[in-house]
Amino acid sequence: MDVFNLALALGSSVTAGLNLYLTVFALGLMQRFELLQLPADLQVLSHDWVLATAGILLLVEFVADKIPYVDNTWDAIHSFVRIPAGAVLAASAVGDVSPAVMWTAALLGGAVSFTSHGAKSSARLAVNSTPEPFSNWFLSLAEDLFSFVLLWLVGAYPYLAIALAVLMLALGATVLYLFFQFFKRIFGGVRQSA
Repeated sequence: MDVFNLALALGSSVTAGLNLYLTVFALGLMQRFELLQLPADLQVLSHDWVLATAGILLLVEFVADKIPYVDNTWDAIHSFVRIPAGAVLAASAVGDVSPAVMWTAALLGGAVSFTSHGAKSSARLAVNSTPEPFSNWFLSLAEDLFSFVLLWLVGAYPYLAIALAVLMLALGATVLYLFFQFFKRIFGGVRQSA
């Protein structure tokens, strides 16, 4: 496994947690137009049916992600899709390795996708509590742009992609920690007043 495989495993796990369909669509197009060479197990992403399905779901998600509270429902449903898909992407990205390394990559990829998905969902819940919709749109577009840039960096500058993905994970873990502390205070206060 080389630095490209590591960057691809980490980067695609992070972006799968944010926007799975953009991840699959972008990687498939980059493979199709030879902007990067995916490992054998991921080359199927450039197949017409995979690209068409990911493209349609990307359009649906793009719209759903801009509507307050619809995006929260979409994220809740996709908790069961993004995390396992991140694990599969990571396991497939490491290339021809031993089963132990592949399973390790899958477990870590699922954890990475869980972190980025959890941070996204938590941030969206917080943003949707504000009365204006513009911060929701901004956050959604920022997630899409970040995902695309990170995936591009995987092929062009894998070391930078790894650094950016690790930074995103640290930020995501911080957001999750703050979110859980917030709920702990709220529910702790409710329990004490009852």
